Parts: sequence; structure tokens; C-alpha cells
Amino acid sequence: MIEDINMSSITFEHIRKVYDNNVEVVKDFNLKIEDKEFVILVGPSGCGKSTTLRMIAGLEEITDGKLSIGEKVVNDIAPKDRDIAMVFQNYALYPHMSVFKNMAFGLELRKTPKDEIKKRVEWAANVLDIAHLLDRKPKALSGGQRQRVALGRAMVRNPSVFLLDEPLSNLDAKLRIQMRTELIKLHKQLETTFVYVTHDQVEAMTMGTRIVVMKDGNIMQVDDAKTLYNHPNNLFVAGFIGAPQMNFINAKLEKSGEKWMAEFEKYKLELSNNISYKINDSYNGKEVIIGIRPENILLHKEKISESYIEAIIDVIEMVGSESYLYSNIGETQITIRINSNDDFKRDEKVYMELDMNKMHIFDKETEENIL
Repeated sequence: MIEDINMSSITFEHIRKVYDNNVEVVKDFNLKIEDKEFVILVGPSGCGKSTTLRMIAGLEEITDGKLSIGEKVVNDIAPKDRDIAMVFQNYALYPHMSVFKNMAFGLELRKTPKDEIKKRVEWAANVLDIAHLLDRKPKALSGGQRQRVALGRAMVRNPSVFLLDEPLSNLDAKLRIQMRTELIKLHKQLETTFVYVTHDQVEAMTMGTRIVVMKDGNIMQVDDAKTLYNHPNNLFVAGFIGAPQMNFINAKLEKSGEKWMAEFEKYKLELSNNISYKINDSYNGKEVIIGIRPENILLHKEKISESYIEAIIDVIEMVGSESYLYSNIGETQITIRINSNDDFKRDEKVYMELDMNKMHIFDKETEENIL
């Protein structure tokens, strides 16, 4: 393992990437990835996450800014000299070579002694549970086994940084879940910095110690999964993180004495005290967007309170122990998450109770969370 404690930290200082056609894909990117962290870059297609990863690898030139691995500025250092290993989405295995040869190839190029190569390949194969496959060719392997070989090829080099570009996206759903768990264990075992790119927010939420949410080349928020979910900085993060997506309702805020009210459609709901005190008086009479997660809406069969919102259930989706109910408040579609054992039927009239303590409020213009 690497001796220097800062060896595998990665620091981005005002990094920009602009292509020849003046398209700026990464904008003023500032981030410190600590040694031994498992950091996920997540965002929709075209947000700049893969470009950012490729800049760490040295496969993309940096237009502006400074990139350091450990204490060393690597802007002008060749990929082979950066002490990183990259695992690609399509595995990139050599079809004519055995698994052993595929894993050993990089070490052979570096003139590593044969007995050392054998030792390292067998160690990686045992860790990844592919020791019985070392004599096979890639075409005789399943997708999951090929992915393990690609990981093994990176591991034998003992790099200070692992870069993984959507490595699980070619696998089926069941295998993806299994490989997620294996990658988490592998990170713990190797004690190395992992930087992982995905567009799948479920993958991001389950794997990383910190998650970098990106949009249009900008960092929208950097936090652990729980903070991103419970305290999104803005409308984009709130909508991107969490499945099913957070519900958004256009509303107007009104202050009445010490109390704040949210008005939408024909409803006027009093906000809870732990939210009210955070709202600036300048929002009185202002249009905002209210966010509420599907699990923070309770359903009732009778209208016990004036604050309950009447609705008709349009669709029920059962997904195992949970069900997702779809309804409308005026023109706005609302998703509600309930226990599948709860007794609700399609086309039934119900009354929604919004958990006012779990509400988010976003500025309509800036889209920032105002709480």
C-alpha cells in the first residue's frame, strides 16, 4: 500500500474543460477528494462527470486550473505515470488472451518479474473469486465475471487511485446489486481512493462515502447520501436524488402574524414552527416551489382535518412490500409511497395529509432551498 498519507488524495482547483467548438463541459470545478475516500460523480448524461474522470486519468487535457494527485500537480504528466487504474464500462478485455494474461498484461509491459506477476494475479483472482477462471478466454465468461477480470487487471497494479466509469451499467439488475456490494467490500479491503462515475442515483446513494451531484458541468452539491436526501441545496438535487422523485407543488407564501401559510389550488396550509422560523420576511406574498417526498404524505379515507387534500387515486404500482400511488392536486401529479398491505384501490377518493415538518421550500427564480 501507499506510504504517504496524502498520496492518493485528489485536488481540483478551478478546473475547466472547453472543447474546440467552444462547448464548456466542466466549469470552475473545485473539489478535494481525501485519501482512501469512495467518491461518486453522479448526474444526467452530458453533465461532465465522465470528462472529469478522464481528466484525472490524463485521457482529456485540462483547459484551465490545477489538478493534483497527492502533493503532485499532474496537468502535464502522462497517464501511465499518474499511478491510477481505470475500469471502463465495456471491460476492454483482450479476446485472444486468457484471464490470467489479461490481468498480467499491464505488469508484463512494465517488465515486472514473472514470479511477482503470478503472485499479484493470484492474489487479485482470490479476492475477486475468479481463481478458477484464470485459464479461460473472455468469451467463455459471463458479464459479471468479465467485470471482475477488468477490476483484477486494475488491482494487480496496486494503484493509488481507482477510476471507475459506469462499470456496472452493462450488467443485469440482480448482478448489479451484487457487484455494488462487492465493490464496497473491495474498497474497504484495498484502502485506496475510489472515484466512481454513474448516472444511476440508486448506485450513488448506496456506494459512496461522498457524492458529487453534477449538472451542466457544475457541482450542484457534495455530501453524503443522507444529507443529499434530507437536505438538498436546490431543486435539481431534490428532484434527482430519491426514487420515486420528490413531489413539487407551485405555491404562494403568506405571513399571518407569526405564522406562515402556503397557498396552492384551493388549499391554505399552515407551515410548522420548525420551518416557519427559517423563512425570510421577504418571501411574504412570493411564489415558491414546495417539495415533499412520496413517503411524507399520509393517506386517509375520511377528511378529519381541514388541512387534508382531497384526491382520487389514478394508478397503483405495487413494487414488493411498497406501493406507489399516483394522484393529482389540480394540474400537478403527486406520487405517494405506502405499505402494500394498506387497503387503497384505484379510482378511490382519498385525503392526503402532508407532513409539514418534512417539507422543502425552493425559491422559484434561483431554485435554491430557502430553509
